[in-house]
Amino acid sequence: MRNAMLAILALLSAEAATIAGSGPAAAVDYPWCVQGIGVGIPGDCSYRTYAQCMASASGRGGVSCNVNPRVAFGQQRPGRRYRHY
Repeated sequence: MRNAMLAILALLSAEAATIAGSGPAAAVDYPWCVQGIGVGIPGDCSYRTYAQCMASASGRGGVSCNVNPRVAFGQQRPGRRYRHY
């Protein structure tokens, strides 16, 4: 009985350590998006190359590949604010 309790305790502590150590996935903006009917805009922006995007869009009517607007125009970063007197 004691061995079973120790095994359960070890399993629970290993599970707790695994859950506590895992963080959220980092969001990545890839440069190419599949856009069009059923996908919307900006669409599915999970393609590193134009060729990957076109391969995914192939055979899907009304769908094309375009540059990801978040990558094309850059993430706007807050800048210094100046006071005008």
